[in-house]
This record gives sequence, C-alpha cells and structure tokens, in this order.
Amino acid sequence: MPDQAPQPTPPRHARVAVIGGGISGLVAAFDLRHRHPEWDVVLYEASDRVGGVIRTLRQDDFLLEFGADSFSVQPPGAIQLCRDLGIEDRLVDPLEANRRAFILHAGKLVPVPEGFALLRPTDLKKLLASPLLTIPGRLRLVAEAFIRGKSDDSDESLQSFAIRRFGREAFDRLIQPLVAGIYTADASKLSMQATMPQFVALETEHGGMVRATRALQKQSKDDAARSASGARYAQFRSLPGGMGELFDTLVDRIGESNIRRGQRIASLQREGDSWNIESDRGEATSYDAVIVALPGPAASTLLRPLAEEAADELAEIPYASSALVLLGVGKDQVAHPLDGFGMVVPAIEKREIIAASFLNRKFADRAPDDMHLIRVFIGGAMQSHLLERSDDELIETARRELAAMIGLQGPAKIQRVARWNNAMPQYHVGHCDRRDRVERATGQLPGLELAGNALHGVGIAHCIRTARAAADRIGKHLASQLGDSPL
Repeated sequence: MPDQAPQPTPPRHARVAVIGGGISGLVAAFDLRHRHPEWDVVLYEASDRVGGVIRTLRQDDFLLEFGADSFSVQPPGAIQLCRDLGIEDRLVDPLEANRRAFILHAGKLVPVPEGFALLRPTDLKKLLASPLLTIPGRLRLVAEAFIRGKSDDSDESLQSFAIRRFGREAFDRLIQPLVAGIYTADASKLSMQATMPQFVALETEHGGMVRATRALQKQSKDDAARSASGARYAQFRSLPGGMGELFDTLVDRIGESNIRRGQRIASLQREGDSWNIESDRGEATSYDAVIVALPGPAASTLLRPLAEEAADELAEIPYASSALVLLGVGKDQVAHPLDGFGMVVPAIEKREIIAASFLNRKFADRAPDDMHLIRVFIGGAMQSHLLERSDDELIETARRELAAMIGLQGPAKIQRVARWNNAMPQYHVGHCDRRDRVERATGQLPGLELAGNALHGVGIAHCIRTARAAADRIGKHLASQLGDSPL
C-alpha cells in the first residue's frame, strides 16, 4: 500500500477570556467574535447581570435609565459600534425644543450661556450677557486674552487651570458645576492632562483660550463655536428602548452561551503561552489570551501575582460613589417649565445635589405626556457623606432640593434609587504618568490586555475605544501565534 502524504495539521482556534461584563467587556467580546467568529470567546461576569452601572427598566409607561441615558457621537467610537451592530438606523436624536441646560444661581435656574465650550469662550458677547457673572467677574474673564500661557508642561489641576486663565468667579459659577456634572469630582484634584488634554494643547499652541478661539475661527475649524454652548446637546444619541437596547444587542451578538454570569474570577495565572483562570466556584480553564475589563481595584487584585507594579498603580486610583434618584411626577406638580435638558449645581450654592436631568425633555417616549421624569444626582467626591443616608432619605433629599429649585410639590408616581458605589474613577493630577506605568508593566505580558474606564476616559465612547483597541491587540497577537490573518 503506497505511503500516504502527511496531512496538514488543522489550524488551532484561539480561546480568549474576557473578564468583566460592563460596557468595555461586552464590546471587547463582541469585537473578537465579530472579527474572528471561529474563535472561542468567553465573557465572565461576577454578578447575575451584564451592563455594569448602565441599566434600563420600563415601569408604568416610564423608561427608567439607572445609568447613562445616552452617549456622545464624539469621539466616534459609540456610533461606529452601533454601525457594526446593525442598529445605527435605530438611533434617536435629542428633542430639538429644549437643547439647553441650566446652572443654579442664587437659588434660581439660569441658562448655561451660549458662547462657552466648557473651558473656552467661543462668543464673548453672548457669554458676557449672562447674569451668572458680576461685572468684575466678566472683566476678569475677558482679561484671559492677555494672560500668558503656562511656561512648562507639568500637569495641574482643572481648578488651577481654570482660575489661572479665567479667575475664581468664572470657575465657581460656571466651570466647576459643568465639570462636576461630568466627573462627580473635586476639580482641585482633577488632572487637566488626563481629563481635558485638548485645552492644554490649545494653550500650548495659542497661548490662551480666547486666542485659540480667534485662530480656529479664522481657519473655520471651530466646531465648538458652531455647537453654541458648553454642552454639545445635539451630539448625543440614544435608542428607542434606552441604553439597555444597546446592551441587549451586544449580548445577542456575543451569544448567551458565551457569557458566564455569576462567576467571579478568583485567580489569573500564566503558564507558558497560556493563561489559566479559576472562578470562585473552583472551575479552572485555560485560554490563549485574556482581556481584563474590570475597575481599577478589582483589576489590581487579579494582576498582583503577575505585575505587582501595575497592581500597585491601579490600586492607587481613587474612585467616587454617587446615587441617582429617579422621580416621575406630574407636569402640574412643577412650577418651572423645565424647558431644558437638565441643570447643574455649583458647590458654592451649598445644596445637597450635584445635578438633575429632565429625561422626558431630552428624548421622546421616556414618560407619559403629562409627566416629567427627573433624574437627580447626589454624592460624588465632594459630598460622599450624603450617601450614608438610606434610600428613603435620599428620595426625601431630592424632593426637598427640587422643591426649592423648580417648585416641585406633591407625591411622585415613580421614585427609585440607584447607587453607584466606587463607580467613577478620579483622574487626579499625575494620572497620565500612572497610566503609562501601568501600561509599561502590563506590556511585558503578551496575551493580556486591559480595558475599561480606569485609565483612558470615563465616558461610554472612551470605554468602547479601549475595549476595541484591546481586542485588536489580542487579535494581532494571536494571529501571529497561530499564523492567521489578524483581520
């Protein structure tokens, strides 16, 4: 019988574990399965549900968002994800009628002035017409054009930057509340380089914010000016079923059979080119690569036996907690017309809420026509003591504050509380150096990647970007190991 020619060895399909079922873990798992459908990709989530702090629930014709209620189209990662998921045509724009927000000033709601893009004046005439600033405060803001830029490239706090450029009053009355509404942070500790690098770059290039605006307008490149005011309201998107629809779609594309709910990963070990993980149930499995998509403290615990320096740095990232109170109330119970998307509250007002959003004013079909759906934010880095209150006490706090600010009266039809414990990483001064040290250390571990909001940005789009970048690097690494195409 003639000798048979040796048969080629069938290609080995890669096995990848994704640890963490928040937005970052879900996107990383989807991306790997989307690009490499023949690979085994398994996602582990410690709790019984995926999605992290983002959750959507329908109750009595209300669409309740317990986390983010929308995402920004800039950076474009979230839009591209929806395109890849095949749901871009389902995206809904914010309502046009109420595209503005308010700042509490002396107990009253005052519109966020047009002509101000968070840390940069885009139209001084409109900005100076706002009653938020006194005459001395306006003069100091105008003087920004004559203040020299920073002479070195060291990091500084957002508060330091804002006061140095615009003065204390503009910081207290305008900038601090807008920043708190994004980061729930103490601006005296928040890193400019980590949170607002675009403004650092503008100061470096042009010497100041007013001068940067003039230069951009001459070049017809000032998108911020064209978007009118500090919050770019038109650039947000949601879905008819709320943010939960995005997560349901991700789960569907990943496949329920590839998700292990209720399994906390207790240990992660490297053995040769493989990664061995063991769950708290004692189940051990070997993978070719791992993406750790966990908050800093949890990632630190898992990585300590592998990269002690990275673990130490991740453990040092502080996190803030907050609570969200959702109230469904009749429109006839509120004296203010709520003709905006929401409001932010300056710390100098000495109130007990950070901000509130009026969800039925932002997107259609979030509440019955005769009702408002109000989301009230409490706690954060500067008022963490308020979170010691019970849920009932937090509801009472929200109702009391809204009574003073918008004239809320009477009982709520819907009242729910969501607590986000240690959910928001705080990028303090020096964060960029810490991030670089973490990535240098983990870079010595081929086949392991990090994703999430601990290092590169706290927004949904930022999490999506880190997840897809991690999946891309894993794809290229394993393709080189297996001799496959990385695409």
